[in-house]
Amino acid sequence: MFDVDTFFDSLEQAGLDSWRAPLAPLLRDRFADSAHGDISKWRAIIDKLPDIADPTAILNSSAVTAAGPSVDPALRNEAKELLLQLNPWRKGPFCIHGINIDAEWRSDLKWDRLKNEITPLIDRRVLDVGCGNGYYALRMTGAGARLVVGIDPTLLFVFQFLAVNHFLAVPPVNVLPLRLHELPNAQKFFDTTFSMGVLYHQREPLEHLAGLRATLRPAGELVLETLILPGAESFVREPVGRYARMRNVWHLPTATALEDWMQQAGFVDIRLVAVTDTTVHEQRSTEWMPFESLAEALDPDDPSRTIEGLPAPTRAIVICKSPSSA
Repeated sequence: MFDVDTFFDSLEQAGLDSWRAPLAPLLRDRFADSAHGDISKWRAIIDKLPDIADPTAILNSSAVTAAGPSVDPALRNEAKELLLQLNPWRKGPFCIHGINIDAEWRSDLKWDRLKNEITPLIDRRVLDVGCGNGYYALRMTGAGARLVVGIDPTLLFVFQFLAVNHFLAVPPVNVLPLRLHELPNAQKFFDTTFSMGVLYHQREPLEHLAGLRATLRPAGELVLETLILPGAESFVREPVGRYARMRNVWHLPTATALEDWMQQAGFVDIRLVAVTDTTVHEQRSTEWMPFESLAEALDPDDPSRTIEGLPAPTRAIVICKSPSSA
């Protein structure tokens, strides 16, 4: 389980000792049983997970994997039933001693689109904003990052990370139940910051981009992935109600408008490295996420449109830098 003092000791060793005083009481509150009606249940699930000796963490394969000695089938089934109680699993895949956690998103496909475009993560300090259950944070560690801090306000995802890391035992990765604005002054600490699938949920996108820039050292790199609209002009649409059945999608920019936002936020060397239509191969219902997914969000007569009549989801990856004199 997450230990507040151990986490801040590791941050002090990395040079971020200023975070302890403001964040320690907040994190203790977030992990308290009173913070959410299901925390005691989730904690009990993790406490029941079997200990499997001599695990090997494989973090550079499509499925983040805990491997090791052969596991008794009864023990594996016990672990699977416990992990299934933490559904819905949105990001993956994971393979935990032969248990294939086939999450809603084939997150490995997104990672494949960006991994050769970013500055290599070897020995870098990385912040993953909106990290979900830590799939990407673990892949970042597999790519050589020295420290990865993931933040996500959804407590279930944090407990999913704690569950998989029970088997992986990867120390330089932490997933915290926090939002970006709750981070204290990061002293332009991080070499690379990721924000994937977050921007369109922000009422004030420029404020979010400014917050991301504040986390980066001079000439640090931002990797941003978000929904966009088709079209070459600079245009932003504000969906009314839902978009692809999602609540809280406030702004859908074209790629040109997105780049305009990045410039306004002070980023430089802006590169659009991928534009990809989301398909039911990449996002779908599974045993581990048994609820409605992308297929139910598309017009059954015209899958190029959402059920609300808007263009179907297209996602862009943009990579840019904080100014060297920032």
